[in-house]
Amino acid sequence: MKLNYKIIFHFLGLLLVFNGGFMLLSSLVSYFYDDGVTLQIFFAGLFTIIIGMVTMLFTRKHKKEMNKREGYIVVTFGWIIMSLSGTLPYVLTQSIPSFTNAFFETMSGYTTTGASILNDIEIMPEGILFWRSTTHWIGGMGIIVLAIAILPLLGIGGMQLFAAEAPGPSGDKLHPRITDTAKRLWLIYFGYTAAETLFLKLAGMSFFDAINHSMATLSTGGFSTKNASVAYWNNQPIIQYIIILFMFLAGSNFVLSYFAFKGRVQKIINDEEFKLYFKFVVVFTIIAALIIYFKADMEASSINHPMVWGKAESAFRHSLFQVLTVITTTGFISADYTLWTPFLVVFFFGLMFLGGSAGSTSGGVKVVRHLILIKNGFLEFKRTLHPNAIVPVRYNNKAINRFIVFNVLAFFILYMLSFIVGALVFSMFKIDFESAIGLSASSLGNIGPALGSFGPVNNYAALPPLAQWWSSFLMLIGRLELFTVLILFTPFFWRNR
Repeated sequence: MKLNYKIIFHFLGLLLVFNGGFMLLSSLVSYFYDDGVTLQIFFAGLFTIIIGMVTMLFTRKHKKEMNKREGYIVVTFGWIIMSLSGTLPYVLTQSIPSFTNAFFETMSGYTTTGASILNDIEIMPEGILFWRSTTHWIGGMGIIVLAIAILPLLGIGGMQLFAAEAPGPSGDKLHPRITDTAKRLWLIYFGYTAAETLFLKLAGMSFFDAINHSMATLSTGGFSTKNASVAYWNNQPIIQYIIILFMFLAGSNFVLSYFAFKGRVQKIINDEEFKLYFKFVVVFTIIAALIIYFKADMEASSINHPMVWGKAESAFRHSLFQVLTVITTTGFISADYTLWTPFLVVFFFGLMFLGGSAGSTSGGVKVVRHLILIKNGFLEFKRTLHPNAIVPVRYNNKAINRFIVFNVLAFFILYMLSFIVGALVFSMFKIDFESAIGLSASSLGNIGPALGSFGPVNNYAALPPLAQWWSSFLMLIGRLELFTVLILFTPFFWRNR
């Protein structure tokens, strides 16, 4: 079957129109704050919209059918096109004059990685900082989900796009129609963002800081408006606790949030992934808090302001904050955890491979995959003793199809191989071992802060240009969960059949 190129380009044009629209919104913010770059951002948005509309015009006569191959192409190239066009506000305003740096920052935004090459964030124009946070917010719930939620132009094609962008073992849907599912997800996403903005404003943040940090939190992105990230508010613990709450929600399955609002609390209580996610957070926080309290030099690791409310509270808050920010792949910083004893450095490095829940905005391997791997591992002992017995893996009291188990095993192997290859390539750029493995794990898991020279208090400005492109590639395949992108490199994908 030949590829339907017209529908591919039509949808890419639609994504450009969306992107340009958000740039125009950023130009309004720029105008309101009179930051001197309003026209540049406006023209970036206008140019992007025109290119998108022209593309849609030339491909308007297309068959409204999309198979899986076209879905994978639209998703992968959609993210690339959005990232390429998303560099325009940076380049035209000269906020980031280098195209490589601008592309890295944009890809980091859309993939909600939060790695930055900016040395001084606080001197950036407000319109640029808002655009930077907006790339997070769009990428968090997914560009494609946004498109099919607002303009369900593709009919049955929506399911192919949704499956390509959000692959994985969790197949929960809120509504039989995929467009209605996407709308409900975005409504929850928007509602959480508005709620966090309000709470942060009441807690003492400026409205601009509040909305930017809310977009970064719910997208599990981590871009901040401050050089010290959330450590800037170390003397205002209530602000950090608000962010902690919404990081936890962002790292959980948004379908469960929908059930909660519908009063179906039992669905949440009985969900095995959520229970394991909650236990991970509690146990890892206790471990980190005890070590910080008894062993770590907390004052040395504090980035900006002295800690308040007592040593025990500080140890608990910063351990909870950092455990959640790594597990959910948000990437905010409240303190430099690389100064919290060597054990905790390795501890947090291990958490980079955990990830949040399936159906969340977080990256990483995801808790449900770890759950299935653990269950299948234990069942192998039973199968060894009883080779003729049929012992299926069960999840939420239902037997899982063995092909899902195979998919999870394949994903985990591919993820670890990608991590190893990623670190090897980084080492080719004369990056030391600790920094190379940290960069690979952080880029692939969409986490942001890494280790070594690219740790929590550093940025990615020192990363060589070619290494930035490699990191951007790892961010992309990590955000789209490997298969969606890597399948395009297989020869059989492009065969007409």
